[in-house]
Amino acid sequence: MNTFWRFAREMLKDRWTVIAALMLSLVASAGLGVGLAGVAPILDTMLPKYEQRVDPVTGQSERVAVDVVTLQDRAHKLNDRLDKISVLPSIPESWIQSLPTEPFKGVLVIMVSLGVLTVLAAAATFGHQFLALTAVYRASQRIRDRAFEHVMRLPLSTVVMGDSSDISRRIVDETERLAEGFTAIVSKAAAQIGKGLAAMIAAFWFDWRITLVSLITAPILWLVIRTLSQRVRRARKRAFVGQASLLGRTGNALRGLRVVKVQTAEDHELERFNSINRDVISQMFKARTARALSSPISEVVAILVIGVLAAVASKAIIDQELDANRFLLVLVSLGIAAASLRPLTGIINEIQSAAAASERLAELMDLPEEPGLDPRLPALGRHRASLAFEHVTFSYPGTHTPALRDLSLEIAQGERVAIVGPNGSGKTTILSLIPRLFEPDQGRIMIDDQDVREFSVRSLREQIGVVTQEAVIFPGTIRSNIAYGAELATEAQIEDAARRAFAMEFIEQLPAGLDTPVGEQGLTLSGGQRQRLAIARVILRDPSILILDEATSMIDADSEAKISEALGSFSSGKTTLIVAHRLSTVVNADRILVLDAGRLVDQGTHSELLGRCEIYRTLARTQLVGSG
Repeated sequence: MNTFWRFAREMLKDRWTVIAALMLSLVASAGLGVGLAGVAPILDTMLPKYEQRVDPVTGQSERVAVDVVTLQDRAHKLNDRLDKISVLPSIPESWIQSLPTEPFKGVLVIMVSLGVLTVLAAAATFGHQFLALTAVYRASQRIRDRAFEHVMRLPLSTVVMGDSSDISRRIVDETERLAEGFTAIVSKAAAQIGKGLAAMIAAFWFDWRITLVSLITAPILWLVIRTLSQRVRRARKRAFVGQASLLGRTGNALRGLRVVKVQTAEDHELERFNSINRDVISQMFKARTARALSSPISEVVAILVIGVLAAVASKAIIDQELDANRFLLVLVSLGIAAASLRPLTGIINEIQSAAAASERLAELMDLPEEPGLDPRLPALGRHRASLAFEHVTFSYPGTHTPALRDLSLEIAQGERVAIVGPNGSGKTTILSLIPRLFEPDQGRIMIDDQDVREFSVRSLREQIGVVTQEAVIFPGTIRSNIAYGAELATEAQIEDAARRAFAMEFIEQLPAGLDTPVGEQGLTLSGGQRQRLAIARVILRDPSILILDEATSMIDADSEAKISEALGSFSSGKTTLIVAHRLSTVVNADRILVLDAGRLVDQGTHSELLGRCEIYRTLARTQLVGSG
């Protein structure tokens, strides 16, 4: 529960809203208590006491005599008190004279007053619910914003090793369950407990002895609720984990459906899905069963208590030791208290469910952020001299074989360097280490003879542009995708970037031009069009270091020619690193790096490497497209 209260403290940022909500809840509860007290004189008028039913005449005479004595005594006491506090204004005589003297008129006045009180209590109840929900959903929004912000600041290694659907579920679903838990406390629990306490106070006022006896069941009910709520919490947490796994399995199967069908692996996927689904259903069944037991057990205990009280009270009424009207009012008050407090079992279960969700959300938000985000770190100046790897060794998380082994190299500013090698040789790893998407296990990466770890990671990435094999297009318009990460760009700058990337050729043919929606993942565009938008995005960024990872490997020849021309023009004067399978791209590089098993085995121009490097000759013959 500690993690739940940790998140619940977020509501304190709207403490005055919460306080106002709770005050209105108290007003509504007080209205209930006063209303119950107001029923007593009505009941006394409508239902004569036991002795009055036995001997009406005598009973009436005795009641009048008692009332006279009582009123005289109260008048004397009131006068004494008024003498002591004479500074207070006295009650106007006209008010006193206006009070009804006939019983029926008195009952009408009380009933009208109770009606007005009911309306006021209803208004207070609405105000409480409105303010409580306002505080709850503001807190929920802030928590969800913080969770997403934290994920954006996690190391890439943490995210890629996890399940993206599980992360999404924790951000969206678990925060919603947290909101349900917050609502259960400041809205439902506050209202129900307030009403229950008001009814209980009224019951004590009517007859404290009977009310006190009824409270002996409280420890029993508390023990039952506590035991069942713990079972609910454990089962719900296991169910949440299973649901996340089920969601991940479903997503993986759908994303790879083509492979599943081609491999005729439908039965295999179905078996794995069914196994996870059975476990989820089992855990959900346990949680629901525990929740279902809460209310019946509470009701049985309450009914047994009322039965015992009725049996004991009936004897006292017959012996004239207890007023029947008061006993009825006690039972009504206790019934209202029980009805108000009975939902607490479900409310506690909601809180336990929220507590389980809070633990999963806390696991995500407690993950360490990527290095280089400390605002005290200085900004890295624009790259002007060199980019170097010094004895860099790196292994991907969860692997034992290094992707790079003691790599050392230096690239001059403005140099165009191609990186080639067999699959798994470390080409893409080099490109990932430069913007610090991963951190080296050993060694360091230098820009202009400065260790990049000594500067803010944001200032490093702001001067790096990346174009990958698959262009990432976000939902929105063509304009928003080009200006992604550069929202302050002007219309002229966006159009210039699109024109230099040869994207305006197809943009101008679209009905809405730059404001054309691109759809989910840009599927309304061709591969070449998406790639040109990605290049326009990089051009608008104007980086000093350009990284091209298979940028033209999955597009048609016409698009490749335009993209190659755009990249060639834009990369002039920029430090450029290229991983490519096109011979023309490799040949035109100032230098070619040859990697094998994470090591730099040779470097030089195309002709130099053909003459002396067997690995490069093999690559040129078997992998580089267009090598003849």
